[in-house]
Amino acid sequence: MVHTVLPVPPPRRPLDRGTSAAVRQWYEHELGWATAPGEPLRLVTGVRFDVLEAPAEAGFAALRHLGPASPVALCAGRMRLLVAAGSAEELPGLLDWLEWGALALDLTVTGAGGRTEAPLPPGWAPASVPDPAGTPGSRALPLDRAVSQGAAVWLRPPEPGCEVEQVLPTLSAVGGGGGAPDLVRLVDTVATQCHRVRLRRACAQPIAFS
Repeated sequence: MVHTVLPVPPPRRPLDRGTSAAVRQWYEHELGWATAPGEPLRLVTGVRFDVLEAPAEAGFAALRHLGPASPVALCAGRMRLLVAAGSAEELPGLLDWLEWGALALDLTVTGAGGRTEAPLPPGWAPASVPDPAGTPGSRALPLDRAVSQGAAVWLRPPEPGCEVEQVLPTLSAVGGGGGAPDLVRLVDTVATQCHRVRLRRACAQPIAFS
């Protein structure tokens, strides 16, 4: 039997206290999002939004169901889609209604009382990474490099001064003509893609002979 050795990702660069405080201030004052005490910096879910998480491959297929201002983050091969607060409680029933409830899907949602890692604001980088002019913390890491280091990064960052609730997928958009994306279509697409990813991975597994 041939064993495949997966590469170990390099250690993540920690934020210094000054950068961490500035990032916290950006989320709390620019966006009005609640953050949890302590380090690493985490966002409180279930207040302004919940977080639907799936393999990045499945998430990319669902981006067409989101508006361009709907925030989306990537972290270590996973995609985190911000959805309307309360979606975490709706997801099990929604999956059953869509006839996905009986299958084990690599799909999770974090809602009230939960926490999710806070990506760096767009254009920021850890203070230990200087820009070409020698000013710490002002040069952003490339997206692929940041993801390879296991850091959460914004694929579609939130926009300061905008009410995030207005652009998040919600059940109330079903059959309506409003501007909010439809949570049902989003979940159905993500679930379908999660199932396809699961089948492909199963087919790629070597056959064991006794």
